[in-house]
Amino acid sequence: MTDRIAQPWGARTPYAAGQRWPDRVDAELTDGMHPEEVQWTQSAAVLHSNGDGIDIASHDGRIVGVRGRRIDRVNQGRVDPKDLFGWQANNSPDRLTVPLVRDHDGLVESDWDTAMNRIVSRTQALLRDFGPSAIGFYTSGQLLLEEYYTLSVIGHGGLGTNHMDGNTRLCTATAEWALKESFGCDGQPGSYTDVDHADVIALYGHNVAETQTVLWSRMLDRLAGADAPQILCVDPRETEVAKAATVHLAPVPGTNLALMNGLLHEVIANDWVDHDYIDAYTVGFDELAACVADYPPEHVAQICDVPARDLRRAAEILGQAQRLLSTVLQGFYQSHQATAAATQVNNLNLIRGMLGRPGAGVLQMNGQPTAQNTRECGANGGLPAFRNWRNDEHVTELAQLWNVDSARIPHYSEPTHVMQMLRFAEQGSLRMLWISATNPAVSLPELRRIRDILGQHRLFVVVQDIFATETAQLADVVLPAAAWGEKTGTFTNADRTVHLSEKAVEPPGQARSDLEIFCDYAERMDFRDRDGLPLISWKDSESAFAAWQRCSAGRPCDYTGLSYAKLRGGSGIQWPCNAESPDGTERLYGDGEFFSAPSYCESYGKDLRTGAAVEAAEYGAANPDGKAMLRAAGYSAPHERPTDDEQLWLTTGRTVYQFHTRTKTARAPELNAAAPQVWVELSVGDAERRGIGDGDLTEIRSARGSVEARARVGGIRDGVAFLPFHYGYWDTDDTGHHRAANELTITDWDPVSKQPMFKTAVVRICRSADQDRSGR
Repeated sequence: MTDRIAQPWGARTPYAAGQRWPDRVDAELTDGMHPEEVQWTQSAAVLHSNGDGIDIASHDGRIVGVRGRRIDRVNQGRVDPKDLFGWQANNSPDRLTVPLVRDHDGLVESDWDTAMNRIVSRTQALLRDFGPSAIGFYTSGQLLLEEYYTLSVIGHGGLGTNHMDGNTRLCTATAEWALKESFGCDGQPGSYTDVDHADVIALYGHNVAETQTVLWSRMLDRLAGADAPQILCVDPRETEVAKAATVHLAPVPGTNLALMNGLLHEVIANDWVDHDYIDAYTVGFDELAACVADYPPEHVAQICDVPARDLRRAAEILGQAQRLLSTVLQGFYQSHQATAAATQVNNLNLIRGMLGRPGAGVLQMNGQPTAQNTRECGANGGLPAFRNWRNDEHVTELAQLWNVDSARIPHYSEPTHVMQMLRFAEQGSLRMLWISATNPAVSLPELRRIRDILGQHRLFVVVQDIFATETAQLADVVLPAAAWGEKTGTFTNADRTVHLSEKAVEPPGQARSDLEIFCDYAERMDFRDRDGLPLISWKDSESAFAAWQRCSAGRPCDYTGLSYAKLRGGSGIQWPCNAESPDGTERLYGDGEFFSAPSYCESYGKDLRTGAAVEAAEYGAANPDGKAMLRAAGYSAPHERPTDDEQLWLTTGRTVYQFHTRTKTARAPELNAAAPQVWVELSVGDAERRGIGDGDLTEIRSARGSVEARARVGGIRDGVAFLPFHYGYWDTDDTGHHRAANELTITDWDPVSKQPMFKTAVVRICRSADQDRSGR
């Protein structure tokens, strides 16, 4: 059998363009267990955004393994190594099993009534004394659709707070906004099956080999077969994707927009554009062409520090592709001018007419398994089902659905993103923050500031999680939650595929599903509609799903054609799924019909440079017929950048063996052993200039803090250092040196998506004074 730690992508199953991707079923069971001895329960992957269909193996009330679902359209049996081993976290002896409350001795064990009543009494006091703006919610990209929707109804329709966000703000808020800028609405145009047909695959800041191993396996199998596609990789690191690329562009961090403008310049200058498609289906081409005319290859080469010949070659590959698939992820999203850069990827596919047909599409990728649900359900602060908070008719429609007054649903300003919520908490106007299934004390930028804010006496912090995370240690109330495999519900992956995940085992101790916790809170708060009936009328997941179906009806993410019965036993199905598309929709916009009509769109957009909102009248005048929008923006330099030869750019990111803040993967022995400690990646030249050798202990300093990490020399361009962000501040040795990359990152965000800029900090690196101390 293949060692899936040493070979994360498994064995090759080559296939040619237009052929079906061959099956390959991966499985992992506890030693000594036989497949016929266990009970198999349908589910999907939760340690990345790919949405692989998997089955959970259980025995004697414990999860004992997983296997891939051969029938599933996403993975056809393959399983990511994180999922092969990560289920062991469910069985970890340090699971939270009872509620905790803070008293003078710190966090102590309690009971559900005490914990929930403490939350309810604080909520009621804040509503009385300060109003709903004193209360905020910060959730995850790892809960279930039914849980997000319930939370959204509580926040928007029950409390009336505008302070709601998900940690999708950190990974894919820019994906959402790039789609809204180009198409008027969230929702991925492309499909994973485009890999089966593409002759060019362009990956922009998307290290798919480590973030979505099964999708990379699909690409590797195309590369191993006949009619292999050409690969364009944009990444400052020499990743596995870069090694397989036809052209690898390694720009300086913070210059992605200049790079994209340069590629667009060449495509337009060489007339590699589909004029008929542009005329029929887009607006804004003249403005785009005028903007990118200022970005010839030689100029862009100076800004990005990439060879002009490579820029020309990349543009030629893009311009002559017959079936172009473009994917985007954190390398663009967590960087300077993030939405502007990601939107130019949409522009490139649009002016080439590469949308809505096999092999021709765009995937503005997600980073988490249920990030799409966070956004579509409104748990990130937007209105559910991609309704436009600035459109009074959309607000009225939602109010009628929930049977509440329109004024009760906050729509007086843009929803509050998490970085702004924390600023409000810092200033004292936000007094309660409910955090579910995420660990901001490790994942947010400038951690010293975050810890100070979360530790304030005046801020009441509720943490709902499966382990006592770094964030839970700062909480006033900690609620033990059920994990994946311990509850039933649905979730949607990055190419709109909806999966059903069934309950395989009971949660430990007194732990409850997030849906049960939210419903309990709503009942204790006695939220009512206009007729005096409970605002949350459901108690179980299938009833919550039915409520969501009613909410999604007629909207872009229409779920009305789906059901638990339809999702049970087979493959996941892509939305929209309704009477017109009963089997789901493989690709969006193939007919040239977009979700961008002024009366229907989710957003009127923003200025890509400033983030200023586009007014409804301006939007309607520019795009009355609801076409795709070609939005342009000029490049400007990042706020913080190196000023001398000793400083380096710091970029943070992921490793294939860990997920987010290692809450689950650190508890899987195989995954933890594969990447047990943080490291810093330096180029050969940068290491030599600093006297740093491979394996040396180094100190990395920014204006905000310091981290110690072992050096890995090579695999990255000069002038840039890389740190994986997974390792928490509790990951210290006996001298207390920090391991969390976010000790160093900057409090700065994209003006459009409000996504933090984790990839454009400035640091100094030197050998640590103590080279004898072993790393963890």
